[in-house]
Amino acid sequence: MNRRRAIRLTHTVFASILAAALFAFTGCKSPYIATTVVNDSGAPVSLIEVDYPSASFGRDALAAGASFPYRFKIIGSGPTKISWTDTAHHDHNSTGPTLEQGEHGPLVITLTSTGSVSWSAHLTP
Repeated sequence: MNRRRAIRLTHTVFASILAAALFAFTGCKSPYIATTVVNDSGAPVSLIEVDYPSASFGRDALAAGASFPYRFKIIGSGPTKISWTDTAHHDHNSTGPTLEQGEHGPLVITLTSTGSVSWSAHLTP
């Protein structure tokens, strides 16, 4: 009787370890947007703010040639927008792609030397 109990316990432990390993290997993936803001303007910029559906993120300053990454999850849908201030204290803004809840993938926002913005989105539902 004790031997059967030990075998059952061994099978239960093995099944639990296998289930945990499979969960860890496959993971629980949540869709998110991996955004990178790149300053190719040739000069430092300040007061950078990126708006996206239901939230925003930003940074006080970004040196010329620098970039910063940020990940976020979309709740709802709507347009993206970036605003920033150049070294002459002129405010700039640009509207980007519309994002839909559940989309994921990379989004690169590049500030150019002409004061415009290049948006590169490779998102999937």
